[in-house]
Amino acid sequence: MMKVFLLGLALLRVDSLMYPAVISPQDPTLLIGSSLTASCSVDAGSSLRAEDLYWTLNGRRLPAETYEVLNATTLSVTISSLNGSQQQSGDNLVCHSRDGGILAGSCLYIGLPPEKPTNISCWSKNMKDLTCKWAPGTEGETYLHTNYTLKYKLRWYGRDNTCQQYHTAGPYSCHIPKDLALFTPYEIWVEASNRLGVAVSEVVMLDIVDVVTTDPPSNVHVSRVGDLEDQLSVRWSAPPALKDFLFQAKYQIQYRVEDSSEWKVVDNVGNQTSCRLAGLRPGTVYFVQVRCNPFGIYGSKKAGIWSDWSNPTAASTPRNGRATGVCEPKNGEHNNTLRRELKQFFGWMRKHGSSYGCANLSIKMYDQWRVSLQKSHKTRNQVLSGDKS
Repeated sequence: MMKVFLLGLALLRVDSLMYPAVISPQDPTLLIGSSLTASCSVDAGSSLRAEDLYWTLNGRRLPAETYEVLNATTLSVTISSLNGSQQQSGDNLVCHSRDGGILAGSCLYIGLPPEKPTNISCWSKNMKDLTCKWAPGTEGETYLHTNYTLKYKLRWYGRDNTCQQYHTAGPYSCHIPKDLALFTPYEIWVEASNRLGVAVSEVVMLDIVDVVTTDPPSNVHVSRVGDLEDQLSVRWSAPPALKDFLFQAKYQIQYRVEDSSEWKVVDNVGNQTSCRLAGLRPGTVYFVQVRCNPFGIYGSKKAGIWSDWSNPTAASTPRNGRATGVCEPKNGEHNNTLRRELKQFFGWMRKHGSSYGCANLSIKMYDQWRVSLQKSHKTRNQVLSGDKS
């Protein structure tokens, strides 16, 4: 469409030398649903007359019943109930001579005033900058090009400032890279403007220390827990960019098996920098990611903002040592199995407990018993295999 219009403009320059013509109004802006009457007047000294002219809109010829001859050299057209512009650069209304030549053109900008932007949200990366994004109105820029301007100022003093770096976090976003004050609230708002008006968002007030996010945790390591076939250990380092600031941190872990896209999230990690994943499938590759939420910076009461996830780190659980073909216990047998395992565990404790003492009973000792139990299963399975051969 644009190529056709540009070609038409080139032809217009040639034809206008032979048949000068003028369209009025020129490049009007109109509301959706309104009507327009435009006129095309050729030079009285040319050989063209009003009955030699016709109109097109976006390349389609308009019906003759919408025309009116105003005088010997002027033909008007009336278009009712205008729809929104098909392109933000405007619809092309063109006056033609009888042989199809382009005599004059006008761009019609048909649309709606902008709606006020909504859902402004902002975050600061390590308290060094500020990025904000927003949602546009539902129809404000569907037909007409809309400009957005993010403005900010200190709440109680200072002048309005205009953000300069747009589209940094999506089409409706802006980045303020420096020169921001801490412990002083900012007022932030977005102005939307097009040919039919201006709309201003609600004002958002925030303090930089209340909207801090950080880099993903670094040095994420995932490893096996001895020979335990259903567990993996995850360790990571706290974000270094905030090491000089007074803050708390909480972490989340998500993990998935290699052949799945569904992540499982572990929420109750707290502020520790390690975690053990349990209940995993033996002999399976898992991908693990960690993210951080720095909160309470300099006493802030806000919830904090989660960082991006770390890059996936992979590790596999050990394969189990059970003989193939051995059935899992049925649902009704789980209680008996649990009682038998507890009896075995406490028997093991009586045998080895003298070196630990009751006060040292812990998950670590239980893990050691699980390892010894799995080794005994492997030995028994090897004996059974040897008897069968």
